[in-house]
Amino acid sequence: MNAPAEPNPLAEDLADVLARTSGLWEAVRGRSLFVTGGTGFFGRWLLESFVHASAALDLGATLVVLSRDPAGFLRRAPHLIGDPAVRFVAGDVRTFTAADVHRQLGDGTSRRFAGVIHAATDTDARVQADDPLLTLETVIQGTRAALDFAVATDAKRFLLTSSGAVYGPQPDDVSHLSEEYPGGPDCARPASAYAEGKRAAELLCACYHQRHGLEPLIARCFAFAGPFLPLDGHFAIGNFIRDALRGQAIRIAGDGTPFRSYLYAADLAVWLWTILWRGEPMRPYNVGSGEAVSILELARTVARTLAVRAAPQVALPPCPKTAPARYVPSVERAAAELGLTVHTSLPDAIRKTARWAKAQGLNG
Repeated sequence: MNAPAEPNPLAEDLADVLARTSGLWEAVRGRSLFVTGGTGFFGRWLLESFVHASAALDLGATLVVLSRDPAGFLRRAPHLIGDPAVRFVAGDVRTFTAADVHRQLGDGTSRRFAGVIHAATDTDARVQADDPLLTLETVIQGTRAALDFAVATDAKRFLLTSSGAVYGPQPDDVSHLSEEYPGGPDCARPASAYAEGKRAAELLCACYHQRHGLEPLIARCFAFAGPFLPLDGHFAIGNFIRDALRGQAIRIAGDGTPFRSYLYAADLAVWLWTILWRGEPMRPYNVGSGEAVSILELARTVARTLAVRAAPQVALPPCPKTAPARYVPSVERAAAELGLTVHTSLPDAIRKTARWAKAQGLNG
């Protein structure tokens, strides 16, 4: 007798994503989409929500996922093995071609795609600091390869997951960055490689829009929380949840004064699917929450939500002569034009992320 299947820890979130995107999926019925970065944080949510929607709505659709190591990923996500809604191809995002993909898929598959989602980006701050040239090359070359693939496969809709980093430092007198803000990073600093790469990626999209008639959609993404976010990386909210799950006082590496905002991953999936199918080409949309919170208040919120009694530990005293840094988007355009809202509160996002991490055994 077969053992009962393990319940999907994302079931509630995936049902919510489907409910809020139900009118979008007919665009892909019986067709194929292609995604780079499908095994990363953004891509994993797109992958899981696509598979769920395909089964629930009997779409007969396929998501083709580019990965450097498909076999390794499937060992970490065995529930996807054999799922008819997803196929994996091996390749480097910087150098893959349509011919490579078609060869791996075989002669029986369509050579046309309904759309391409380019979500492959290494946001590891250590990689960016150690080898900014590699970071820049990966972002630009990967975007060019994905755009060429879209042209070769007649995929009109092309979603680029860009970044709020393209705006450069947020001025002290700007509470929320709008898509019209004309700032930019300091191109004389190697530390700007990721941000400049994303700016170049958006420019490449504009050039392919002009030359080839592609319909690029630009999602400028900010900060997020949710399942699949690393708890041991450079993401403050992930590190704080890790500390709380270990029963430790939450540690803040800086002075706790910078302001951020956090969108839950299920909301992120809703926003990205909506932008892909309903967004206006070459009209950037900020993706994130407009609710600003200081890093210290974030730590306190995590502690309250996860019942940590010890007060957060702050490594450095604040500098009274320096205004707190900010990285907070205006999301008025997404709300007004696409009806997108922040559905999940910050405490609920923390609670859901912690519950998933415990289910995965990541609280040790």
